Amino acid sequence: MNGWSPRTGHVVSFIDLGTNSVRLLVVRLNPNFSYTVISQEKEVVRLGENAFVDRNLRREAMDRAVHVCRKFAELSRTYGADEIIAVATSAAREAANQDVLVERMKEEAGLDLGIISGKEEARLIYQGVSSGIDLGARTALFVDIGGGSTELIVGDHDSYSFLDSVKLGAIRTTAAFLPLGYKGAVEESVYNKMKRHVRSETVHTVKAIAKGKKFDLVIGSSGTIMNLAEMASRAFGGRPGALRLAHLRKLTAMLRPMTLEQRKQVPGINPERADIILGGAAILETLMEALKIEEITISDRGALNGLLVDYLSAIEGYPHAEGLSVRETSVLQLGRSCNIDEGHARTVARLAVELYDSAQAIGLHTLGKKERELLRHAAFLHDVGDFISFNDHHVHSYYIVRNADLLGFDDREQATMANLVRYHRKRSPRRKDPGMAELDDKTQQKIVVMSTFLRLAETLDRSHANLVASAQFRKGSKGSVVLEVTADEDISLEVWGVENHAKAFKHAFDRELSIEVKARNGYGFGTPSWRA
Repeated sequence: MNGWSPRTGHVVSFIDLGTNSVRLLVVRLNPNFSYTVISQEKEVVRLGENAFVDRNLRREAMDRAVHVCRKFAELSRTYGADEIIAVATSAAREAANQDVLVERMKEEAGLDLGIISGKEEARLIYQGVSSGIDLGARTALFVDIGGGSTELIVGDHDSYSFLDSVKLGAIRTTAAFLPLGYKGAVEESVYNKMKRHVRSETVHTVKAIAKGKKFDLVIGSSGTIMNLAEMASRAFGGRPGALRLAHLRKLTAMLRPMTLEQRKQVPGINPERADIILGGAAILETLMEALKIEEITISDRGALNGLLVDYLSAIEGYPHAEGLSVRETSVLQLGRSCNIDEGHARTVARLAVELYDSAQAIGLHTLGKKERELLRHAAFLHDVGDFISFNDHHVHSYYIVRNADLLGFDDREQATMANLVRYHRKRSPRRKDPGMAELDDKTQQKIVVMSTFLRLAETLDRSHANLVASAQFRKGSKGSVVLEVTADEDISLEVWGVENHAKAFKHAFDRELSIEVKARNGYGFGTPSWRA
């Protein structure tokens, strides 16, 4: 169980020592099988600076890396971490003097530094990135450009079919074609030499990917790709969170004639990457051309997230160990982090889906599977606002769901779920409400319909006792609708609550609503039925 106690919780820290920078992630594992991110940090150390010439890490570079890792370890322990997992990648694994780095990390930082292979780095990148996007039935090509290596992976939601690590990176490629400390413009001929070198180094990888399983989308991670996408977006627009090959070509043509100081002033650039950004761009541009990729989707996740996913996957009870989808894992993690009543949440989600399906069967709505899934997730999260205060907790729930890092959902889907939890109690949604106004008319109308099901489902478990076995709509007389509820105990409280939502039902569907209660054994308990 990785030393974790379900009674007391556990704080664990992850450190990723890359060729260019060091990243830190500190999380608290909670007794209810959720986790809380306590701290995320990043520092540029340039461990691989001038290291690929003779395969030796420079003392100055090691000094920087050890200093930052020691500070990160101290910070981790301040947060209560009693377990720190530290790994190093390309620059360290290729260095002839890697043993010196490992020994210094042990003596000066108190860290057991593990040096991972290129394939293992690629696997962790796949774990980290794929766990943050809803692939569904799609297959993706993952591209990560580091300082010293580039990892390429082909995989779907369940597993990968191809892994490779190529000895190409933003620092390594820059060092191979430009003098150390070079501050001038990069001539087109030099940039083209970089691209020819990339083509030569990736020829076998490109062929293997082209012959293998077809991919439906391409996802790019790492600071280099993120920074290129940000600059291109500022300069040329395009789809948010994506980078087009056409825009990348325009960007490199714009950057090449600039001096280092001029590149540092380009909107969106990270000045600490200005000296190596064209080396990274040459790798990405060449790969996109060779694999006929017109657009790449950007992810801010990577190997560090993969370390966390790996860790959680080994602990029975965590969503990552249960084979859930990215969306389900993300929703469960948020709910548990807010200490929801999970039994009540699951009951409400079950009833909301039953109402949705039966309403669809009698023609009350024509919404589809996507809306059904969003309703189910929103129903599970409807009470997360209790974490702040019970009073007006539906408003707090809206804020939490709208601003949480819900992986696998796009912005519109997250806004939809936020509005659903906002209107699970008290008044019905209004088009001019701030949360609704950001959505188009069609989505607003869907929320009016879906929130009605959530209101009724929540009310049918208002006692939090899971008394209602089933709830379904059926057609009544003269165009009315009957809510048929099955229960084995008296549910007078739930019935009275449903009556209060008859007006909301009428507003959503322009139908009268009545309720009938029966027991599964055929005998009632005197629970009142009513007709609006």
